[in-house]
Amino acid sequence: MSLLSFSCVLYSKGKWKWGDIVLKAIAFIDYENIWTGLFEQGYELTPEILMESIQLYAKQNDYVLSAIYLYANFDREEFWRAQTSFEKIHVYTRHVYGKNNFASTGLRRNAADVELILEAQEILLTRTATFDVFLLLTGDGDFLPLVRKVRAWGKDVKVIGVKGSMHHELQAFSDSGDFFGEFLPQERPQEYEPEKDLEQAISILAQLQLSMTYIASTKARLALSDHLGVTISQVKELIRYALREGILLEQEYADSSLKIGKTKVYLLNLAHSMVQAVLGSAIEEIRKRYEKLSAH
Repeated sequence: MSLLSFSCVLYSKGKWKWGDIVLKAIAFIDYENIWTGLFEQGYELTPEILMESIQLYAKQNDYVLSAIYLYANFDREEFWRAQTSFEKIHVYTRHVYGKNNFASTGLRRNAADVELILEAQEILLTRTATFDVFLLLTGDGDFLPLVRKVRAWGKDVKVIGVKGSMHHELQAFSDSGDFFGEFLPQERPQEYEPEKDLEQAISILAQLQLSMTYIASTKARLALSDHLGVTISQVKELIRYALREGILLEQEYADSSLKIGKTKVYLLNLAHSMVQAVLGSAIEEIRKRYEKLSAH
């Protein structure tokens, strides 16, 4: 085979590639940005939909995914169990504490941007040969300097974001169009109204509190889903609503029997008028239990 025939350029599916060389791609995902962009349009992105989308995109473009890195504040109620789901399918997750949780509302820049940029640049400098194409899933314009840096190193960059939520300066690096459109339901799910389940939810949590030392967040979510007959996603929405309205409080509880030594617990706000109305005389017993928790 001559050198010319070996290195000839082939044109396939609208993209040029050299010979039969497979292009290796590496993906970096600003999960909160993508999730929020879709949520504001009425959809809730799941790990399964996200991974199916990326894998199909890679297949359509003849890319082999070398690695996927995903960044998020997994303390958020919305991402409960998401980290485990991603890890099971070999996605490298990075838990990055940010301002977006209801237990700690102090303003703090979302550190996912910084962590993603630092790790991407480290890989670019130390493992340059491990990828040919850089996939960046975000719509955040703060990543524009990173895009320029990667391109300066001779790597192709593809930015994938939510239609209508991508910063205009990133759009020049995007060829994905409505990337998630074919994976999301054509009809938006019926809107859940958490306020309708509040009183029953308070009663369920009170019964749990009277029978257990404390209500771990995981236990509470499962109980609410089971007794209310709603999905886990709807339970998360219910909890977010209750936290915003001051009906629920969340805090960390130290438990020496746990490997991590602590867990997140939910407490009813006994000073809230709705909680008082639902609990009635049982409020004093629950108050005593809370005092024991505080003294623990």
